[in-house]
Amino acid sequence: MKTRPIRLGLVDSGLSASQEKHVVAGRVFLADTTEQRISEVPEPDALGHGTAVCDVILHYAPKVALYNAQVFDGRGITTAASVAAAIDWLVQEKVPVINLSLGLREDREILKEACAKAVAAGNILIAAAPAQGRATYPSAYPGVIRATGDARCAVGEISFLDSVQADFGGCARDISPDQNPPPSQAGQARQAENARVGGASIGTAHVCGQVAAYLQAGGRVSSVREWLVSRANYLHNERRIE
Repeated sequence: MKTRPIRLGLVDSGLSASQEKHVVAGRVFLADTTEQRISEVPEPDALGHGTAVCDVILHYAPKVALYNAQVFDGRGITTAASVAAAIDWLVQEKVPVINLSLGLREDREILKEACAKAVAAGNILIAAAPAQGRATYPSAYPGVIRATGDARCAVGEISFLDSVQADFGGCARDISPDQNPPPSQAGQARQAENARVGGASIGTAHVCGQVAAYLQAGGRVSSVREWLVSRANYLHNERRIE
């Protein structure tokens, strides 16, 4: 299948200078103590979280067309209204895939409505879900693909969890540009100890990056869930699928 650019929305803390070349459009959605602040000029990534998430996605889809929706301030804080506004903007821009490597503890109507509109419009929302504990939002909303980190998964692998917590799992460690997969699970574990960002956030990015690559190669948005299930390396809590 012929590779074609795919537009992908990154709702996070921003990007590094070296990643800006992949950006088609960017917007800032930050909330201060009095009102929401919206700007068309994203600020430098003060946290490094968005940068790490983007590195993972670019590993799978290096020609992706990024839409940078910055929602975290320098303290790593955001609001449901900011995330909802970012999703609304990406839907307006007709961005088919939205990565949400984040989770808010409280269910807010404004965020629920934004996700419902996006799903109804045919957008693929992939959001971080905790491996255990209480649900977070937006991953808990209907139609959103719930992704988490799975320690069994190496780079390029997927687990179909289909659990109360999450739908799919991906590699739980971050990846540097041009990094090759570790040669063994032991090597993966050693590298995980030094990961900049890990867990559900990065697992989400691994799942989303592979979805972007699938769509770039001609895959259909309507078949994303089925495709993820079909290529799962692990099923539920069972061993590797041969």
